[in-house]
Amino acid sequence: MAGPSVVIEQQDCTSAVHSLSGNRFALISLTSLFFMWGFITCLNDILIPYLKGAFELNYTQAMLIQFCFFGAYFIVSIPAGKLIDKVGYQKGIVFGLSVASFGCLLFIPAAYVEVYALFLFALFVLASGIVILQVSANPYVTALGKPETASSRLTLTQAFNSLGTTLAPYFGAVLIYSASSEVETQASSSGVQIPYLILALTLLFLAVVFFKLKMPRLSIETSDRQSNLGSDSAWNHRHLVLGAIAIFVYVGAEVSIGSFLVNFLSQDDIAGLSEKEASKLITYYWGGAMVGRFIGAAVLQKVAAGKVLFFHSIGAIVLVSLAIVSKGSFAMWCILGVGLFNSIMFPTIFSLAINGLGKCTSQGSGILCLSIVGGAIIPLLQGMLADTINLQIAFILPAICYIYIAYYALWGSQSN
Repeated sequence: MAGPSVVIEQQDCTSAVHSLSGNRFALISLTSLFFMWGFITCLNDILIPYLKGAFELNYTQAMLIQFCFFGAYFIVSIPAGKLIDKVGYQKGIVFGLSVASFGCLLFIPAAYVEVYALFLFALFVLASGIVILQVSANPYVTALGKPETASSRLTLTQAFNSLGTTLAPYFGAVLIYSASSEVETQASSSGVQIPYLILALTLLFLAVVFFKLKMPRLSIETSDRQSNLGSDSAWNHRHLVLGAIAIFVYVGAEVSIGSFLVNFLSQDDIAGLSEKEASKLITYYWGGAMVGRFIGAAVLQKVAAGKVLFFHSIGAIVLVSLAIVSKGSFAMWCILGVGLFNSIMFPTIFSLAINGLGKCTSQGSGILCLSIVGGAIIPLLQGMLADTINLQIAFILPAICYIYIAYYALWGSQSN
């Protein structure tokens, strides 16, 4: 099936060089968005143990943080796709940044009144803005160049998403965990208010920047072959549906592992670290994803995306399994090392899933972003397992998720 062709609508079309330059500038601008939503998402890994102690929550209750954050993907993704169809990618980005900024501002009254439910509501609003950004930016990146290099291009921008997730643990550990070593004493402090106020102002600034920028206007045309197929819905494409499941389990596994890292590394038989020190080590988990994405962007130029995805899923299965059955620093480094194999999974699954959708690309993007709700469901299920069995054995759930991704890499991703 032929992939979508891209038309770049510009008033000044004097040369292909100008068009190429516009695409490059647009791609550079979009990387800032990938950085910001990676940074914000990773802060949840610090919020979970912080609020767990502050409000005396069990694992299941603490995972409501991820449930509310990633639950927004399920509720907002389809409306976001329709919004982008009406207003375009660039205006969608501006709107998404504005909503996310407002969500960050809601952390200030939530911390002031010390009500857990208000934190959850603030996270939902913040995540709603991030959803709109993702529905806008992901297909924009895939369209800014040749279809055959879409995986590489999206992987490169996702590397900057990982840069945000790599820096966020230190940011959160220093500001959210203040000078006090006791989490319980910080629920009413400015530890939560200050970082989210900074984020709110940064997002608002980016909204103004993207409102002023002159970026290429992209439209996705349907090739003749696609038109002949008469496909009116992305749901008619088997590889898109199976890809949505792959996104669901991938995001669920990645988020679930990150959510439990601080508590896992704090266990006496693993590393016995304080929560503040364990929070800093999350950098290695997300930093591995960043390094892997820079490497993967180059590898995907030469090697088929499905093969690369299969190799990474097998690596993740092995490391998670070793973390379950071992103890001490070996178990610690095994679970942290999973980040390296997570690296190329999201952009590769995404690009494989929307390949050949033609005029259904925006709808397919909305469906895939809807599937990110896996980040709400899988951590909650792992929290239930941790409460009923124990935290270490509960990591078997992410391992099962990676097994499905291995299947999708070799067989499920084949276009119909």
